[in-house]
Amino acid sequence: MKTEPERVEAAAATPGFTIITGLSGAGRSEAARSLEDIGFFVVDNLPPALLPKMAELAARPGGPVRLAIVIDARGGVFFGELSKALEELKQLHIDYRILYLEASDDTLVNRYEATRHRHPLAPADRVVEGIRKERLMMESLRGEADLVIDTSEFTPHELRDRLRDAFSEGAADAALRVSVGSFGFKYGAPRDADLVLDVRFLPNPHWMAELRPLAGTDDRVRAYVEDQPVYGDFRARLRDLLDVVVPGYIAEGKSYLTLAVGCTGGRHRSVVVAEDIAAYFRDKGMAVSLDHRDLDRG
Repeated sequence: MKTEPERVEAAAATPGFTIITGLSGAGRSEAARSLEDIGFFVVDNLPPALLPKMAELAARPGGPVRLAIVIDARGGVFFGELSKALEELKQLHIDYRILYLEASDDTLVNRYEATRHRHPLAPADRVVEGIRKERLMMESLRGEADLVIDTSEFTPHELRDRLRDAFSEGAADAALRVSVGSFGFKYGAPRDADLVLDVRFLPNPHWMAELRPLAGTDDRVRAYVEDQPVYGDFRARLRDLLDVVVPGYIAEGKSYLTLAVGCTGGRHRSVVVAEDIAAYFRDKGMAVSLDHRDLDRG
């Protein structure tokens, strides 16, 4: 039997865990398959109390290089067991990441209706009530998550791409993996962003007849936005802010940062600013993905 120092040394040698959790119907199974496709050893529905034991097994010679564990909240003892297990992982100096998947109520209801499955917490087949209970039950765990992904607008293919960006070998080596996205406020703000930036104060290219049909990726739109007198000062102050908060996130051990930039429709100003922010991170040699959620909407 290993002594406690030996257990700590062995556990510290493991590459760490990814814990996949979140709302039923939000894509946990798809996430598990996606991570398996990029080389993870995936264990589905593991009782939380067994997490430390899995760490020891992973640390043995020939153990899985990258390990993802799917945890499903059903029983009333779930959070007590999980909190205890996560605390033990910390004591053993085991690095772990929590991936939390969620979606809007309407999206989840539609998914359940399409599959004709019952929600695990829904009494008398009332899906909405089951979603409400599970969302409340999972709220504290969502707050502990390293990466929250709202899959409401994602196809399975888009979710796979998002996870590949976040969990590829290159991303695993990065101190902080950054995702930058643009969106339109009239379609709803993303619920999974760590930082939301509202750029509706900038003059809107939509009111320029020659620019209205174009997207923010077009050089003419970008030039219009960046040539506004207020843009230079805004850009400098924004970069000063990022220069402060990003090192702070890294020092606190944050692995993923999701930054969303919004304008009215998500086609012009937010796209230009999001592209600029992504360039800021790339210039610093950081891993960054970029997504324009509402670029193709009318």
